[in-house]
Amino acid sequence: MFKYSKMIIVSAIIHKEIDKVWECWTEDQHVIQWNFTSPDWHCPVAANDLRIGGEFHYEIASKDGSVTFIFSGTYTDVQPNQKICFVLEDGRNVEVTFEKVDQSTRVTEKFEPEDENSFELQQQGWQAILDQFAQYVQEKAV
Repeated sequence: MFKYSKMIIVSAIIHKEIDKVWECWTEDQHVIQWNFTSPDWHCPVAANDLRIGGEFHYEIASKDGSVTFIFSGTYTDVQPNQKICFVLEDGRNVEVTFEKVDQSTRVTEKFEPEDENSFELQQQGWQAILDQFAQYVQEKAV
């Protein structure tokens, strides 16, 4: 699946049951609540067709309206409460795993780096989004 030997990996432990974590990761009404790096950004639109061959399209924008971009891809593997794999619009592969750890869930994202930004910057950005996700699920998701 992966074309590169050097992968970026980010991970977080979320103190909720795996089914709630899965729901918050995959359902549009939840994705718009967490899919951004910091409070000055937001995700006003999320469309997710969670099935092999299905696509997702997330609009991510600065709150001041100066920058907007679409983050999109096509699902290549979907195993409920376990794993999601997809190919990004630029051809990079991503794998997201969900693992039960006691009464919590570990979410791990493994992905191929792009060439435009440094490895460290990409890792920091994806970790920031994952941290936003963890905070949302633990504090706001019911």
